[in-house]
Amino acid sequence: MFSSWFDMTMLAMESQQVIWLRTMKLASGGPEAGVEAQRMVSEKVAAASQAAMNLMSGHSPDSVVKSYRRKVRANARRLSK
Repeated sequence: MFSSWFDMTMLAMESQQVIWLRTMKLASGGPEAGVEAQRMVSEKVAAASQAAMNLMSGHSPDSVVKSYRRKVRANARRLSK
């Protein structure tokens, strides 16, 4: 029980970090901003589709949150460079 609350809280905090990093990237403009905007949209569609498929196939909500956290952490690492 505590683990799922922890994962959801961490997902919220990590997501805010990625939102801030992406906002800075988009605000800087240029071709990199366009690439980031396209990446952001395609990642969101893919992640939502995967989450829906996982839930429909019987995976737990906790596993969906953990999957989202992996993706968000990867984005945070990439955008922090």
